[in-house]
Amino acid sequence: MLSATFYGVRGSTPCSCDSTREFGGNTACVLVEVPDEPPIICDLGTGLRYLGRDLDDRGQSNGFAATALISHLHWDHIQGTPFFRPLLGEGATLEIVGPRQNGSTLETEFTRFVRPPVFPVAIDQLPGDVTFRDATDEVIQVGSATVQCFDVPHIGPTNGYRIDVGSGSLAYISDHQQPMDGSLDVADSLVEACRDVDILVHDAQFDHEEFQQRSDWGHCTPEYALELARRSGARRLVLFHHDPGHDDAWVRATVKRIQGAAGTDVTIIGAAEGLRLESGN
Repeated sequence: MLSATFYGVRGSTPCSCDSTREFGGNTACVLVEVPDEPPIICDLGTGLRYLGRDLDDRGQSNGFAATALISHLHWDHIQGTPFFRPLLGEGATLEIVGPRQNGSTLETEFTRFVRPPVFPVAIDQLPGDVTFRDATDEVIQVGSATVQCFDVPHIGPTNGYRIDVGSGSLAYISDHQQPMDGSLDVADSLVEACRDVDILVHDAQFDHEEFQQRSDWGHCTPEYALELARRSGARRLVLFHHDPGHDDAWVRATVKRIQGAAGTDVTIIGAAEGLRLESGN
């Protein structure tokens, strides 16, 4: 069995206002847990700070160990790292897995973000121990979980992940470039990666009109997410990576509209901070 708890669901930049309180304004961070094993964290956006606070409140910061699966290196997916409370104490370990970089390494490019002059300290000055692992189009083992890393069209090297534990399964595709002509043509490789998954967490940042204006920004429409869910046989689709300009009413209306289009084929859920889902037994 695995569970997924959402700490950050927003794309591009965090936002804090009354109109986004229901679904939340922190950027991408999802905690995946398997009983009695170190956790897996999908992306390290600003939601990571709140995950760290929860771990500290539960007395789980000391000696904390986890694996982070980052989709790519855009700010909204890594900017929570130096604010993650467990890394501010001795003995914590975090292995960061992410896509291979063009002509470089994940570690080299990641550490450009956490060091002067863009941040007061370098990542290797944090008391906790951070290591890196390049992984693209391969299967890795994290505890008892089998993790498939696969390439996703976006801007720059980008991974999606499928996590399988016994009968529990989750696929995480935070940023996904829809064909720029607006078609619903999904790559067969992604359909297979998500085949019969129980929980599909997927980019749903733009509505149709917004996509027409920003078709080369690396994102997609909720309809495109639904197409992937339908073709792959996913049972639950979590609409994720909400645009910072979309308020709670927009997300609610979109979930209702996409659920209407999905019928009984797929259950549609709007990603919200604090949402917890379970898969398998």
